[in-house]
Amino acid sequence: MLSIKTTHFLPQEAHDLRREVFIDEQGFQEEFDQTDLTAWHLTLYDGDRPAACCRIFPDGPAGTWHVGRVAVGKAWRGQGLGARIMAEAEDAARSMGGRVMALSAQVQAAGFYEKLGYRQSGETYLDEHCPHVHMEKELKKPEAEEA
Repeated sequence: MLSIKTTHFLPQEAHDLRREVFIDEQGFQEEFDQTDLTAWHLTLYDGDRPAACCRIFPDGPAGTWHVGRVAVGKAWRGQGLGARIMAEAEDAARSMGGRVMALSAQVQAAGFYEKLGYRQSGETYLDEHCPHVHMEKELKKPEAEEA
């Protein structure tokens, strides 16, 4: 059974999942930062096991939120959990006044975000050793609220 918890602190389970994905698998060194202290953290659980996580925080012009540190554990990849936690992150940001969601995508993952409606803007840049690109998506109201 899948469930998502949203907290205003970094849960140990999400910390461990991010360490596994970004440090152990991908070789990043600067995974944890001051933003973790103020961001909202979403953790998707499969039963009591953390399967995916991300963080969101307001960033830039009013109504703009940033989603980052999107991680899905190896055992859960290919099951749509990345899209699921992104949808939850968008809903959470929207409920707190978000109108635009921005992210810094690894170039190799940009196609995933494009399928979710994100559009690339700007040039490719390096974050640590890895090429990234800025992407954004307008957060529209759910259809039920638009009517």
